[in-house]
This record gives sequence, C-alpha cells and structure tokens, in this order.
Amino acid sequence: MKFDKKTLLLYAITDRSWLDGQTLYEQVEQALQGGATFLQLREKHLDDDAFLQLAHEIKVLTDRFRIPFVINDNVDVAIACNADGVHVGQTDMYSQNVRQKIGPDKILGVSTQTVEQAVEAEKNGADYLGVGAMFATATKEGATLVTVERLKEICRAVSIPVVAIGGINASNVLRLKGSGIAGISVISAIFAQPDIFRATKQLYDLAKQTVAMGK
Repeated sequence: MKFDKKTLLLYAITDRSWLDGQTLYEQVEQALQGGATFLQLREKHLDDDAFLQLAHEIKVLTDRFRIPFVINDNVDVAIACNADGVHVGQTDMYSQNVRQKIGPDKILGVSTQTVEQAVEAEKNGADYLGVGAMFATATKEGATLVTVERLKEICRAVSIPVVAIGGINASNVLRLKGSGIAGISVISAIFAQPDIFRATKQLYDLAKQTVAMGK
C-alpha cells in the first residue's frame, strides 16, 4: 500500500486489556466501522507464532477497509504477514536497520520525543513519526511527557508527517490544534470504551478539527 499521510488522521493502536468477552477482531472491526484510518497491532506478551496468527486475522479486516496496517516492534512478524509496515520505538531496532530489512516500499514509523531523534529518524528512512506522550497515560506508565511546544518544534523540523500519541482522548485532543500534526494516535480512547464504534466516530470528527486547525 502506497503511504498517504492523510491515513494518519485517526491512528488506532490495539490493546487486548479491555476485550471484556469480545475478540480483538470484533473490537477492531467496530473501530474501523467508526472511522479509524490506520491500525497498529501492538502485542507485548505474545510469542511470535501467536502474534503472527493474530496479525493474519487482523490484516483481513484492514484489507477489507483498505487502511494501512503496521506491526509494533516485531519486524519479522510484519514481513511474515505481509503487513504494510512496522512501527519501532527508540529502544527497538535502529530505524536505519529496519528500513534495510523491510525494503523501500513498506511503511516505517518511529517513536520520537526530541527534535534530534526526529531528524535522525527521517534521515534513516522513516515515513512518519509518533511523538509523545502528550498527556499522562495508563497505557505506558512512567512515560515522559512532551510539551505541545516541543511537538510544534518537531513538526517544523521534519518534512515527514507527525502523529501525536499518549493520553489523547475526546476531552483533550483539541489542545493539539495548531501544532502541525497529521493526526492523533490513540489506544484506550477507543479500545477501553464501552461503545467502540461511537467513541471512534467522535474521535474521527475531533481529529479532523484538530488537523484542520493546524494547517
């Protein structure tokens, strides 16, 4: 899939912490029906075989909805399931090595918190950056917060699109207006909600307002 920064508008990251009797497939389907434009499969506790099986299942959905599908951290699983790409953090495989491994046509996202990291990631072949945490988040305890001003600095420093992440929800997302981001990335604001479809739809509308105000 050719990368289009418009698909970053509402970037959903999976988490099986809130399945509550549903399958992840069912929850992802609700999020995609609600308007999620990009999906990252994030699994920290599955072995590679189970991770790959789940990735194949979720890719059926993202193919149906024609949105990009990337794997968090695990390059081998991303390649094996023919995902559209991979997202890596600063403590994961060096982004330049990831680009060499996945080739020129796959999507590469890199988590950054500073202008220096952002510039380095772009130089090493990143297609987009995830910047945060913007607000306190229970999903990643102890995460260092990034100010909105630094987010703006990062957006200005690179030519690739930036997605804000970390503690973003319907009540605070508009605080990111004017920052220059291409979209927002959320976990609990979608998957921890009792009505995933409705929560996603609301976030999609708010994300459009936020990004439009940032131009």
